[in-house]
Parts: sequence; C-alpha cells; structure tokens
Amino acid sequence: MKRIVYVCFIALFLSSCTSDNDDNLQNEDSNFYALTVGNQWVYKSYDYNNATQNYDDTGVIDSVSIVGTEIINENTFYKFRRWTTGNEDGIAFCNPNGEHFELLRDSLGYLVRDDGKIKYSNNDFTARVLDDQGWGIIYDQLIALNNEITVEAGAFISTYSQRYAILSNEEQSPGLDHFYYADGYGLIYDTSSYVTQDIPQIVRRLDSYEID
Repeated sequence: MKRIVYVCFIALFLSSCTSDNDDNLQNEDSNFYALTVGNQWVYKSYDYNNATQNYDDTGVIDSVSIVGTEIINENTFYKFRRWTTGNEDGIAFCNPNGEHFELLRDSLGYLVRDDGKIKYSNNDFTARVLDDQGWGIIYDQLIALNNEITVEAGAFISTYSQRYAILSNEEQSPGLDHFYYADGYGLIYDTSSYVTQDIPQIVRRLDSYEID
C-alpha cells in the first residue's frame, strides 16, 4: 500500500458543532480548555529514533498563546497564535516555522473551530469520522477521562483520545495517534504517525505554561 501520512494538527474534521442554543446550557464556570486571553503554552517536538528506540529532541518549539477573541455568529471564539521555531529543515509532522492563527471555542465539552468542525471532545466516547481518504476512514475517539500523564511541564490527570484509520479491507491500520487534554490546562501531549507504522514518529509534549 502506498505510504500515507496524516498529522494531528491537519484540519480533517468533518463533524459539525453543536447549536447555539446548546451553548447557553454550558456551565459558565467551566474552562476545561483554559480558554482565557493571555494564557500561554510551550510545546517541544521529539522524533522517534529507530536505532535507539528513543525519542530525540528535534529542536522544534511551538509557542502558543491566546491573543484575543472574535465574535462569529454570536459565538465567542478564542484566537490562538502559534509561533514555531527550529524547523528550518522541514521535519515531517512538525509545524512549519512562522506564525499561525486558529479560532476555537468550547461548546458543551467539544473544542470547536470557527468552521464548525470538532477538534476534540472531553465527554463523548462515540467514534467520530474525521475524513474518508478512499484507502480508509480516519476516526477519532475518546478513550478515558482520568489518565495520568507526565511531561516536562509536570504530571496531569487528563482525558485521553485516540486517532486511527480503518482501511478499505475493514482492518485497523497499524498507525495510532494519542491526544491528552487536562481540565483547566488544555493540550498536554499529542503524537503524529505514519498510517503503516505502529510507533508514532513525532511526539509533542507540553514543556511549560502560564495559565490564569
């Protein structure tokens, strides 16, 4: 089969967001994804070394901050700014150098983009179809709510989800990606894999943060 890759940060999501009326039911005190202007996160990416079977620091750093809000269709979206450095060589699965913006909001536990597509869910265990590539269908599924994970920034109790592909022969592909979000902290850890390989090629871990 032709080598095919997919990346955790590519906008492949096809699920629609919940309705505006549902947003009115959301607990106003809930801030699972740490959606507060001024919050900052720093992530470092690590590349799998086949020879040592360890993950080596790539030198790629994603500095993420919430720089403001925008109102779209009467919903408040938080404007995320990502500034990436250290990827002069164009390392696969790592973000390209430079500035990138993303608009996100929390809709009853769903982290939703400004195009209405779901980026993450912290309470729905249903497998969601993200994309149909012809050779297979990519799914995202919440697996656990209280998973402990330790990264450079500390230890967190996180929700845990998986991303996988069901191939055209109805078998699951070897590639499996992992996503951890912690209540009040946001993204802690994610991975990017080749569909044909059972070990993630790149892992990205929270290195430091400043959260109000």
